[in-house]
Amino acid sequence: MSKILLIEDEAAIRRVLVKILSEENDSYQLEEAEDGLKGMEAIKNNEYDLVLCDIKMPKMDGVEVLEAARKIKPEIPFIMISGHGDLDTAVNTMRMGAFDYISKPPDLNRLLTTVRNALDRKVLVTENKILKKKVGKNYEMIGESKEISAIKDIIEKVAPTDARVLITGSNGTGKELVAHWLHQKSARSSAPFIEVNCAAIPSELIESELFGHVKGAFTSAVKDRAGKFEAANKGTIFLDEIGDMSLSAQAKVLRALQENKISRVGTDKDIKVDVRVVAATNKDLKKEIEENRFREDLYHRLAVILIKVPALNDRREDIPLLINHFSKKISQEQGMGLKTFSDKAVKLLKSYDWTGNIRELRNVVERLIILGGKEVSEEDVKLFASK
Repeated sequence: MSKILLIEDEAAIRRVLVKILSEENDSYQLEEAEDGLKGMEAIKNNEYDLVLCDIKMPKMDGVEVLEAARKIKPEIPFIMISGHGDLDTAVNTMRMGAFDYISKPPDLNRLLTTVRNALDRKVLVTENKILKKKVGKNYEMIGESKEISAIKDIIEKVAPTDARVLITGSNGTGKELVAHWLHQKSARSSAPFIEVNCAAIPSELIESELFGHVKGAFTSAVKDRAGKFEAANKGTIFLDEIGDMSLSAQAKVLRALQENKISRVGTDKDIKVDVRVVAATNKDLKKEIEENRFREDLYHRLAVILIKVPALNDRREDIPLLINHFSKKISQEQGMGLKTFSDKAVKLLKSYDWTGNIRELRNVVERLIILGGKEVSEEDVKLFASK
């Protein structure tokens, strides 16, 4: 059910709007306010999916209502109702954040179409907020060690900029978490975050995957296809395991960074892109450069900011926090009651050699939650997590 507020000082116009909207959809919950002050009071005290607001009203006009509402509830879409002489003002309100405007007397089809579109947008905005919260929870960076605290400090400073970042560290240390945090805390957070695992794509397909291709570029290219750089336009592209990228693909990535444009496989036509590049690798790229497997000029383009993610063995003080985090998350995922770990169990897990880093710890915690007792004991760890 969509809740709609009508702010209009002319009772006749309010009656017309209520009649039109009620006949269009009987699930609309309609409320009325006869001036801007009462409308603003309603907005403060209620949650609305849409506001239809007249521009010229006594006490507080529609422009003032829109401006005040945007400060406290910016997610509510506004449709402004304008008289013939208010059209310039109506256009100006759209620059202020109004969804659209309709003229008096309202055209039936335009009114209903605008209302439907505004409500659809409200749903999308709400879903996007929920999704972002879920994504944020999935990519929490757990830890209070000096190593993790230092990384968090760097992210706070670097994320608001467009500086390129190279993330290094062993497999399973959480390099992708750093990349997600950089994106989520940036001005590009509402735009796409596109992840590319360079190690998982065959070398002969990596250029097509990154830059797209045109029909006929190769045997299986049956139609034009956009690549990951185009998909990430205005957002962030995360090139994971970039040390495994072919030299020819590296050359194209270098050009994209230098000129902010790419060309699809099979054509020389340039396509402008506005993309922030974050890369990660578990390899020693300087050694790869010495052995002519990685371009030195690309390395310097990517490594404006270097972030090294420590191995779990180098931040053992974070293990109890990680165990607690994974225990809550896994118990919920498995539909089980929350399981705790005894102090001796945690102490034993802290002493292990975590060659697989955080990824390995998570798997062990999941195994112990499924197979261990109500409280995971030291014996459970010896029995089910022996290393």
